[in-house]
Amino acid sequence: MQRFEAVYEIESPRGIAHAAEVLAGEQSTGTFVRLALETDALRDRSGARIEAVEITGTSGVPALPSRSRGEVYERGRVTISWPEENIGPSLPNLMATVAGNLFELADISALRLTGLTLPESFALDNPGPRFGAEGTHRLAGVEGPLIGTIIKPSVGLSADETAALVGTLAGAGIDFIKDDELQANGRYCPLAQRVDAVMRVLNDHADRTGKKVMYAFNITDEIEAMWRHAEMLEKAGATCAMVSVIPVGLSGLRALRDRCALPIHGHRAGWGLFSRSPHIGIAFPVWQKLWRLAGADHLHVNGIANKFTEPDEVVAEAARAVQAPVCTGGPAHGAMPVFSSGQTVWQMAPSRRVLGNDDFIFCAGGGIMSHPGGPAAGVIALRQAADAAREGVEITEAARAQPELAAALTAFKRPEILL
Repeated sequence: MQRFEAVYEIESPRGIAHAAEVLAGEQSTGTFVRLALETDALRDRSGARIEAVEITGTSGVPALPSRSRGEVYERGRVTISWPEENIGPSLPNLMATVAGNLFELADISALRLTGLTLPESFALDNPGPRFGAEGTHRLAGVEGPLIGTIIKPSVGLSADETAALVGTLAGAGIDFIKDDELQANGRYCPLAQRVDAVMRVLNDHADRTGKKVMYAFNITDEIEAMWRHAEMLEKAGATCAMVSVIPVGLSGLRALRDRCALPIHGHRAGWGLFSRSPHIGIAFPVWQKLWRLAGADHLHVNGIANKFTEPDEVVAEAARAVQAPVCTGGPAHGAMPVFSSGQTVWQMAPSRRVLGNDDFIFCAGGGIMSHPGGPAAGVIALRQAADAAREGVEITEAARAQPELAAALTAFKRPEILL
């Protein structure tokens, strides 16, 4: 019998062993009392199983508000498994099992889901990315990392103003452009008008140069609306659709994957809700598996030396996770990590070093637009930084013979990188 298992960091005033028992019962066959129909045979067949318990420390106060009190709050790591037959390879029901009511249990004063191991049935019965890194490289006509940027201001530009900026970026040699997650289908810049204006620019640019810049249009919406939006993108000759994966949910993402013939660029807007506290939430290596199984081709992982709260080692772990096999057996369903947030030429080599390959998207806003030589020089400098990283040449050494890169190193402050 195939099983899936989850790893939790737990704190409890009644001890970790007791908390594990309560969690396993609540999330499988049990409740607060033994039931008449909950036979030993039923529990053996369908009950959750405690695979490991490790005590890591204690605290004199609870990490989170808790009705249950104790003189000591024990902390530890617990691994629990379930039979796959309980739910089948269903992603929403998987979430209800490994991340459902357990966060509310009174006997647990802190709980964070940090690991998830899935059998091959999930990889076989869920679609996974349609394109992944290989297909994205092919559509973009780029062998190295995709050099990208985000349309800014986030909102406020009209469709024509957006298209004019896209024309500037395309002329600068950019590989990838995306809508901001706040720009979807508002009244000031309706999606249909934006698609028409932007794709006229990009199709004309492709006719002249032979290179079609990939633009990720934000089609986040209700399911049927996303289907209509995706069809509109395909008819316009677009090569990427973007959705905010947390707001649309796993079922929304899967529904889009089933009807969309374009790469799906997954933005994780709202991520801090799950990641900010060490005492509650769900770690990115868990979530990204579910988004990939549902069909995301690209996933944002923050950036090295970013402007948010995540330290570099967490960003590195997230980026590697997106490229690792999603299940134990079956298709790997690899996706493409997207580095963004305060990125410049300084972060290119560390980003590549984290992965050991060029299968990523590197998005820089000010790191391109604020180059002293203009956006074209900004794109060139990032490409020079990527080439140096691939060849193992230190960036300051590479800049000696490349004025665009040299100007970028001077213009942008060298960040503190803790890897």
